[in-house]
Amino acid sequence: MQVELAQPRGYCAGVTRAIDIVDRALEVHGAPVYVYHEIIHNRHVVDELAARGALCVHQIEDVPFGAVLVFSAHGVGNDVVERARQRRLRVIDATCPLVAKVHVQAKRYVRAGRHLLIVGHRGHDEVVGTLGSVDDGAWVVATAADVERLPIPVDAPVAYVTQTTLSLDDTSAVLDAIRARFSDLEGPGLDDICYATQNRQNAVRNLAPTVDLLLVVGSRNSSNSNRLSELGEQLGVPSHLIEDASEIDPAWLHRVSRVGLTAGASAPEPLVQGVIARLRSLAEVEVSEAPGLRETISFRLPAGLARSA
Repeated sequence: MQVELAQPRGYCAGVTRAIDIVDRALEVHGAPVYVYHEIIHNRHVVDELAARGALCVHQIEDVPFGAVLVFSAHGVGNDVVERARQRRLRVIDATCPLVAKVHVQAKRYVRAGRHLLIVGHRGHDEVVGTLGSVDDGAWVVATAADVERLPIPVDAPVAYVTQTTLSLDDTSAVLDAIRARFSDLEGPGLDDICYATQNRQNAVRNLAPTVDLLLVVGSRNSSNSNRLSELGEQLGVPSHLIEDASEIDPAWLHRVSRVGLTAGASAPEPLVQGVIARLRSLAEVEVSEAPGLRETISFRLPAGLARSA
């Protein structure tokens, strides 16, 4: 069996920064450190950090007064920031800089008097944070049908931003519907879909024609991991999203000679290597890495943590 690794795969710069922030916070402040929501959408990483004293909470009120609180990479709304201030929490913001950019754009559009549309999945932590970053409200749309149901006049001033981890194809369809309906429109095109999401989707596109099966390592609540699996299916390749090697069904490998293997932007490389080890226990395996883009982008840590470290 030939196993071909997608390039790039796994951690992006925003995820690496968020995990580094929690690591440094534990070093500087000691345990416990509290994290608002999962720091990234990966159960293995969250459990490992929890074992070291980084405790995930879903209500600000669960954090003791004056404690250290890290905002997750997905960003938070204004109400969360205010509630943390009221409890005098020592906040460290691990919001991905690309998500923070979307918040800035959203606020600018609302200040300009435009109706704001957020293209994304309602209830996803990133979308909840973006929605909460504007005080005058916004509409979340995930499909062209959602756009048609909007109670906004076609000539009203409208703007849109996008969740960073969407499928390029799905986003294009929604944006086409938005452009077709509204005449006074502003927005960033596909620029808000982050470089890492685009690169990993492009890698799957390049890999799909050469493999019989695609395995995507990532958590089920990871938007970008789900999009990779969906993309593989759209390209005609049987695709499975797995959290780790234990979820591999040997029946998937029947009459399969070439396996494509990738990982979402919040999946650590050791999980990928665990999948390879599992495949080797089931068949004779040769591993190669597909040609692809080498990512060199990195994001700085918050100044206070960087100085302390």
